[in-house]
Amino acid sequence: MKARKMNRRQFLKTVTAGAAVVALPSRLATARRASSKPNILFIMADDHAANAISCYGSRLAQVAKTPNIDRIAAEGMRLTNCFCTNSICVPSRATILTGQYSHVNGVYTLADKLDPEQQNVARLLQSAGYQTAVIGKWHLKTDPAGFEHWNILPGQGRYHNPVMREKDHAKKTHEGFSTDVITDLSLEWLKTRDKTRPFFLMTHFKNSHAPWHFAERHADLYRDVEIPEPPSLWEDMSHRSPGSKDYGYTISGIQLSRMEKKNYATGPLETTGMDEKQKIKATYQKYLKDYLRCIAAIDENVGRLSDFLGTEDLETSTVVIYTSDQGLFLGEHNYIDKRWMYEESLRMPLLIRYPREIKPGTINDDIIINADFAPTFLDYAGRPTPSDMQGRTFRANSRGRTPPDWRVSMYYRYWQHCSRPAHYGIRTKRNKLIFFYGLPLGAKGAEKKPTKAGWELYDLKHDPYELNNVYNHPAYAKVLKRLKAELLEKKAELGDTDDKYPQMLEIVRQHW
Repeated sequence: MKARKMNRRQFLKTVTAGAAVVALPSRLATARRASSKPNILFIMADDHAANAISCYGSRLAQVAKTPNIDRIAAEGMRLTNCFCTNSICVPSRATILTGQYSHVNGVYTLADKLDPEQQNVARLLQSAGYQTAVIGKWHLKTDPAGFEHWNILPGQGRYHNPVMREKDHAKKTHEGFSTDVITDLSLEWLKTRDKTRPFFLMTHFKNSHAPWHFAERHADLYRDVEIPEPPSLWEDMSHRSPGSKDYGYTISGIQLSRMEKKNYATGPLETTGMDEKQKIKATYQKYLKDYLRCIAAIDENVGRLSDFLGTEDLETSTVVIYTSDQGLFLGEHNYIDKRWMYEESLRMPLLIRYPREIKPGTINDDIIINADFAPTFLDYAGRPTPSDMQGRTFRANSRGRTPPDWRVSMYYRYWQHCSRPAHYGIRTKRNKLIFFYGLPLGAKGAEKKPTKAGWELYDLKHDPYELNNVYNHPAYAKVLKRLKAELLEKKAELGDTDDKYPQMLEIVRQHW
């Protein structure tokens, strides 16, 4: 048979087709690898208490609905026992990124910086092929590291017409309310991303941090609504230890005095002619209404992000997580702010949706900590948890397959002082033990004057609002002994023993 001669065009066509056949498996393999790794959308508000999310069923659920945030729970899982390890903004954010406690990552207080050379989850996800971006509140003093794109508020940032700084660009003022602006910029990045690679986007809202500015469109929201008061607003502090009962930012103290001033951020509170109880009630109502108006903007913008995922057919391939950097007191114990180990400050909301794995409408009560976030992100990316991370992935927990060796307690430590005493403790599902040790330990920004020391023990089954300190109750002697032993074990396991701080040893000896 006579061979057929090919001209140049035929030859090149044959060669190109052959090359395409060779290249096709490689492209398919790359696409398969990318599709096997879900996108991760991490949405974090500032100071958003679980009590202010209606799916958590608190006293506020009937008057302040959050339908878009609730949708994540309805289509995924609501976790009821997620806790921060140090309830203050900068340290909590550092723990989320590093998977480490404050005494390991070096971010103890508001004054500390996150070392940009330190390993973090964004860098590790980059190495796994992810596009990484953070947009909104950063608050960690140094520029974000490990993010291909970032556009952040300087420090706390402004609520209205926020100034933001984008990677490799100068600061720029954006017109509008910060929550809307941060969402706009997040959607803009999502639309222009490299669609051949999975993404990891951290959208961080400034809301609902003090002084609780709200969008103009929400000025009349809740105007004629009576916000229910918490059972502990009128708490008798006589059950408390000397270590806690005389401290803290309160509704009746600092918040009332702030709101009575003519220049208060959302307008002054008129208290003329009111007695003390009426003033406290009025302060509570204004505080909660301002705060819940902030939440309304967050909920609307969570809806915008969810709608985008639906429009772009990304819902099944994207893990969506909604949380806050810590909780916040909404009048419980007469408090505002956070920092304490009491439930409303300690508890973080945590909702997660991933239709490929998580059954809709499920609830999980395993003890999760913010150090678990980074290992979980890495698990979704197919990467192991580094040995220096102190958290562990909760991916199996979200699928209803809690590991048999999952933690049964968590360790907490607040270092900063500043009118809320430094303390550490342990929380199980049933009990909470707190030691207020009274020493600032020389932390940056801390008061030099020590506070008093004291212990508190709560039975959360019978006393969920923590209104009865049973530390000295004979019926709890065995529980107390067991919890103190477990507390020491946790401190040793995590490398945060008191012998690292010689000035504490005498305090411990006196009060243990």
